[in-house]
Amino acid sequence: MNARLLQQTLVTGLTLSLVGGGFALGRATGATKSAAAAIDQTEAAAPEPPAASRRGGQAPASFAPLAAEASPAVVHVKVTSIVKAAADGAPFGLPPESFGNEESPFRGFSAPRRGGSTQRGSGSGFIIRKDGVVLTNNHVVENAKQITVTLSDGRELDAKVMGRDPKTDLAVLKIDPEKSLPTAKLGDSDGINVGDWVVAIGNPYGLSNSVTAGIVSAKGRAIGAGPYDDFIQTDAPINPGNSGGPLLNDRGEVVGINSAIFSQTGGSVGIGFAIPINLAKKLVPELEETGHVTRAWLGVTIQELTPDLAKSLNVEPPHGALVAGVASDSPAAASGIKPGDVITRYDGKEVKEHATLPMLVASTTVGKTVPVEVVRDGKVETFEVTVSRQAGDETPEKSDEHKGKWGLALRDLTPEEREQRSLKAGEGVLVADVADDSPAAQAGIAPGDVILQVSRKPVTTVEQIKKEVASAPEGKPLLLLVRPTDGNERFAALAPR
Repeated sequence: MNARLLQQTLVTGLTLSLVGGGFALGRATGATKSAAAAIDQTEAAAPEPPAASRRGGQAPASFAPLAAEASPAVVHVKVTSIVKAAADGAPFGLPPESFGNEESPFRGFSAPRRGGSTQRGSGSGFIIRKDGVVLTNNHVVENAKQITVTLSDGRELDAKVMGRDPKTDLAVLKIDPEKSLPTAKLGDSDGINVGDWVVAIGNPYGLSNSVTAGIVSAKGRAIGAGPYDDFIQTDAPINPGNSGGPLLNDRGEVVGINSAIFSQTGGSVGIGFAIPINLAKKLVPELEETGHVTRAWLGVTIQELTPDLAKSLNVEPPHGALVAGVASDSPAAASGIKPGDVITRYDGKEVKEHATLPMLVASTTVGKTVPVEVVRDGKVETFEVTVSRQAGDETPEKSDEHKGKWGLALRDLTPEEREQRSLKAGEGVLVADVADDSPAAQAGIAPGDVILQVSRKPVTTVEQIKKEVASAPEGKPLLLLVRPTDGNERFAALAPR
């Protein structure tokens, strides 16, 4: 959630943090309508000027005009969530899709304000449509019970989540203003170059509409955040509370959404990461329409093709994604792709390295048949593959039957979710939601927790929990064994109302 410092250790041993809400407050495809229709860009982006007319590598005399034009569309996102008490003084409830462990230095921007059963956090966002559609990070609003958006003129409006995508750390919010709002101009993240000037605007440590500047340090960074890593790296100072805010080019167009930093202290050390805006443009329409993203599935496990592997597989020069495994009953298996094949082109697009393939597959329309070119035994072969829906992209229905009495909304876990949480087949039931000020909330139960036992009896389905609850003695606390998102199992006693 936004009110925490998310961390993750990279292969180098460095640590990365999501930039979710602010100081003492928090941390720093395939839809039917087009991205152009979903994202209101009344003010068309200026055409790309000739290279000679651009700053020529020199810093502009001032960023003031850019900041004055862009700042009205930047908002402060304040979030309240239900959390568990931290008996050992550790940071409160990290979300299931966090960037790793507390000790690592890659951090997600938020700092919690602790006390009672609630946690407050803050981050940033920016308006992409005049009727009040706001783009921010998923980690800013994950598990939120209440969201308030503060506009640049000081007005505060309640917001609701239209859609979230943890795999890319994007979220779309909706506020209901009395009149149309200023919007950010969306640019082309593919058009920026290493060395270009960029500006970040957000609410670091709760300091509204702070402006910092730097350059693009690198593009296409994979930082271990998920399967679709493709970050813009910048040295523009980014701190806790900047999460979800815009990264702008020198024309004031949004080219990225600030999301993470490398830091050993929680503050900026000149290594920040932003989600490319072109990725967000593809996902926003579907997040608005359905609330989640449905992705295509090929069914292969891939690995990097090292020079030595390339020589042994007769792929020169080294390029492509090496197929290490093929899932049974998958589209790849049905088409004839085998372990040891090297995928070099997908749907007509070159696969330069293995990290390129997941994004190409994910952006494919489910059910589409695409040509996949592979190198097998030194020879090029092409397979026609009909991609299917990625498992776990469906949104399971919640069961709200016990929410009124105990404050719990439950649903059965998918096999993929059990595997992610290291649970045995059929073990546990997921807490999908928790009512405010309910017995469950007061006992520290939070969305994402897994109930393993009710009254000392193991449970595997929502129906089984219903039976155990129905047979529990009236007037006595309900004893649960839960596994929170941090993996540390504990007992919780829910006092009847």
